[in-house]
Amino acid sequence: MRRLLLLFSAVFTCTVSLAQIKPAQSPFTLQDTAKNAVPAKIQDLFSFPNLHKVPYYQNSRKLQAINKAATQQDTAKWYPELYQYVRNFGVKNFFKDNPLVWQLAKLEEAQGDTLATINLYKLVLKHYTDGMTAKMARKNLEQYQQEKKEDYVPLEYYYELVEYRKEIDTLRPPRGVYLNMGEGINSSSGDYGPSLSASNDVMLFTSKRNKLERGFKTYDNEDLMLSRNENGYWMDAVPLENINSPYNEGSACLSPDGNTLFFSRCLAPDGFGSCDLYVAYRDSEGVWGNPTNLGASINSQYWDSHPSLSPGGDTLYFSSDRLGGFGLSDIYYTFKDSEDKWVAPRNIGPTINTRGSEVSPFFHPKYQILYFSSNGHLLNFGEYDIYKSYRKSRLWDEPKNIGPLVNGKGSEFYFTIDATSQNLYYARSVENNMGNLDLYSFPLPMEAQPTATVNLKGTLMDAETGDPFSEGIVSVIDLDNGVEVAPKFLKKDGSFSFDLINNNNYLLIIQGEHFFRLEEIFFLSGDQEFNLETRSISSRLKFENLVFDNGKAELKTEMYGDLNKVANFLLDNPYVKLRIEGHTDSDGNADANLKLSQDRADAIKEYLVHFGSIEETRIEAIGYGSSRPIVEELTDEDKKLNRRVEFNIVKE
Repeated sequence: MRRLLLLFSAVFTCTVSLAQIKPAQSPFTLQDTAKNAVPAKIQDLFSFPNLHKVPYYQNSRKLQAINKAATQQDTAKWYPELYQYVRNFGVKNFFKDNPLVWQLAKLEEAQGDTLATINLYKLVLKHYTDGMTAKMARKNLEQYQQEKKEDYVPLEYYYELVEYRKEIDTLRPPRGVYLNMGEGINSSSGDYGPSLSASNDVMLFTSKRNKLERGFKTYDNEDLMLSRNENGYWMDAVPLENINSPYNEGSACLSPDGNTLFFSRCLAPDGFGSCDLYVAYRDSEGVWGNPTNLGASINSQYWDSHPSLSPGGDTLYFSSDRLGGFGLSDIYYTFKDSEDKWVAPRNIGPTINTRGSEVSPFFHPKYQILYFSSNGHLLNFGEYDIYKSYRKSRLWDEPKNIGPLVNGKGSEFYFTIDATSQNLYYARSVENNMGNLDLYSFPLPMEAQPTATVNLKGTLMDAETGDPFSEGIVSVIDLDNGVEVAPKFLKKDGSFSFDLINNNNYLLIIQGEHFFRLEEIFFLSGDQEFNLETRSISSRLKFENLVFDNGKAELKTEMYGDLNKVANFLLDNPYVKLRIEGHTDSDGNADANLKLSQDRADAIKEYLVHFGSIEETRIEAIGYGSSRPIVEELTDEDKKLNRRVEFNIVKE
């Protein structure tokens, strides 16, 4: 063992200068990277064929070869040896030999394989959060502009803007509303673990409302409850007959035909661990038969719960804290063999499971998508967040956080999505308070939509300097379905990115303190990119179209476009005030010119107040007459330049 540790140390030391390595030809051919395709290398490397065969993979001879090649900086030998070694990892390797994953990520980076590099760096951080290896992986990952919590606009501020715009705009951005499912569903004791039937008209969930009295003490007793949806309303919940017992029942799921029920039962006499998975069948008269323990081949001597059935009914996903996993609790799956028997459970793998806890898996009823809750993934808004992962070419794709519209500062788990992907039902807690969960419904936002797989990206640059605008809010509004999209800040390089539903009409809005708001209506057909430019706003503004006719103070049609820009800027920046300064040429009487300039400034203020819905107290109008010319008046063109209106922006 000591010799093995020395080998790891030597390899780790040699890789500090990996950035200086010359790229070597990769021995793998990449396939088409279409939406449902996975590059051959990713499919080969992340399949980890030893995962279900050996707990820990170890080959001293191969480690020596890796160490020798690393010492000699022989990339042509080092890379394929290290690649095959990591590919053969068992579950324990991801923690114990985590530095080897980091080394492979650096070698992939040197070869220019961005996708493999990013996935490997993430793998490092999912399974080893402390130490120098994790610190370097986190730093290296930053250069790939990965999403962070700070990229999203705080909801309180965003909803303030939404409500403000609803008051003054015809176009109203959608706002999802958390709906507590009410007293007919929720109780004062805790309710969670919702599950829908395939027809969306039956909901099962777990409740602590029914207490047990033993002697002089009262205990919580978890039971399964049933509610039916009639004419769009959920009826008062009732206990599920023939299933509940003096032992705790919860986390139920129904088969697609509604005749098979999987659930967990805890502390029962026929159990193997603290909680076990059970199954019950419904007869032709609609009566549930006696539940049966799924047996020692599925259940462990630890905690097994949160079952979720695939749409075909042949694969069962669940959570367990059994020994041999990646973290505190992992997601496992079992499937039926040729004899219609459930095989021994398998760990779903290191892409989804982490050193933390992964619980409450949910397989979408129509799509190859697994949703689950975790406190171990990189992008996290609170304690437990909900994530989604797509099944592609027999591999689970890198999980994506479904965003801050659902995931708050507390914990979100025990959830289900209806077959039409319109609503999410889940248990939600306030921050740091897990004592009493309630069931909520919430319109499924874009980040959680199963078909939101088409990428919209872009940049915003300064048209004069070419520098990126790094401060601004990017919003996308679904004009067809009203699906809410979480807004984001522009990144430091002026970029933005969203995953959206294809073949829909959208409105893109970019607003900020240093430029006029940009709006773009577009139809999304495949991945799309907007590389936009605009000019930075200085504290003093002048528009070429804001030129009055000689001796007149009436606004002209061609002025409206620029005035609308100013109005939108003030609406987007409620803490900015505006001073309108009117100027004339030197023709005529000085007092008359002073009045004329004041009338012009007042005309613009009136337009902004009445047509732009700007508060009158935010605008000051001042006329200076001909006292402040910008050019000497030698020609009629010079006089035209002096007949102007300037805007002075005052930021508080």
